[in-house]
Amino acid sequence: MSPIAPLELHVIILIAAAGFIAGVQNALAGGGSFITFPALLLAGLNPLAANITSTVAMFPSQTTSALAGRKLIDDVGPLSFRHMLLISAVGGILGALLLLSTPATYFAKIVPWLVLFATGVFAWGTFRRKPLHAAGAMSLPLLIGVQSCIAVYGGYFGGGIGFLMLAALTIAGMQVRAATATKNMLATAMNAAATLIFAFSDKISWPAAFALAAGGIGGGICGAWLIHRLPERIMRAFVVLIGALLTAWMFIR
Repeated sequence: MSPIAPLELHVIILIAAAGFIAGVQNALAGGGSFITFPALLLAGLNPLAANITSTVAMFPSQTTSALAGRKLIDDVGPLSFRHMLLISAVGGILGALLLLSTPATYFAKIVPWLVLFATGVFAWGTFRRKPLHAAGAMSLPLLIGVQSCIAVYGGYFGGGIGFLMLAALTIAGMQVRAATATKNMLATAMNAAATLIFAFSDKISWPAAFALAAGGIGGGICGAWLIHRLPERIMRAFVVLIGALLTAWMFIR
């Protein structure tokens, strides 16, 4: 029997609204988990259940975004894209298994630090000066090691993985546009693997997951329309603000 308490209809509607906002956010700037995670916490889920439910729920809209840019995907320096995809999927599985083996009480203690780290990475990726071209090169063992660590982290928590991968891929020698499309697909592989593991968990609130997924898909469609109408930098600053407030709240709660 699931340990997740049932949710009232008005809470499900509010969760769907949060999913919509997260879908728009992901389409415009990324960082939708900074919306869905606190929304699920406020709905009464514990941090472990909120993290797992958010990952499963936002997978459909993330997949759509990744497929939209698939033509720009390329190999990563000395490593083929297929090998990077495999590393990402395996790492996502390991991270998901590690998360499921983490007691909810312990995860609640470390999640403020995870949110702080994710917010810092997102802020760095938002306000740092973007490279105009590939930065250089990365050795094969280092590239495998870096992507493996990012993949495990992605399956475990996932906040900020987009910026971590974008930095790693450009350093490895990819052009920014190709790196962006490639990291979207690699992130989808991580989450697909994690979702496969989480789907058999009793820590998912399925009503919340379906509400988030529906809202996320609608938000993604709306975000695609707004992408040329709203300043991306403002949206990113909004995510950093949400992350900072969430970090402070998680430390004092």
